[in-house]
Amino acid sequence: MTTDQDFMKIAIEEAKKAGDIGEVPIGAVIVRDNEVIARAHNLRESSQDPTAHAEHLAIQKAAAVVGSWRLENCRLYVTLEPCVMCAGTIVMSRIPYVIYGAKDPKGGCAGSLMDLLQEPRFNHRATVQTGVLEEACSQLLKIFFKNLRKNKKIIQTADNTNH
Repeated sequence: MTTDQDFMKIAIEEAKKAGDIGEVPIGAVIVRDNEVIARAHNLRESSQDPTAHAEHLAIQKAAAVVGSWRLENCRLYVTLEPCVMCAGTIVMSRIPYVIYGAKDPKGGCAGSLMDLLQEPRFNHRATVQTGVLEEACSQLLKIFFKNLRKNKKIIQTADNTNH
């Protein structure tokens, strides 16, 4: 039996792919009938596309696999709490279950900053489960941003010594 942790591990693999190419390490997996039908990772910087978030890309792939924009029998696993755009896409695609790892207190729209996935005024809501492999998901982001700040300091120091 495949568990939520098993599917989140696949999302973490996707997040690592993003980190390896300099993207914010966020990964997403869409599961139907206990089988992965789509996976994606952030490509916003690589594509210079503000919509190229892991969830958004995975939803597009899953819709192509299913042959419908309605993903009513699917579950979305994502390493970071969805943002406003991704939460909107989740609602519009009718995904009934969202499972995420790390909370995003600055931009999360699945319970932290606001809760678009449970907004009663929408005609669709998703059941949300949080904290699945939270530490592993959080660590990916912490390490990525720590290295980004460190590299920025090195560049700034090199720029200052060249003047």
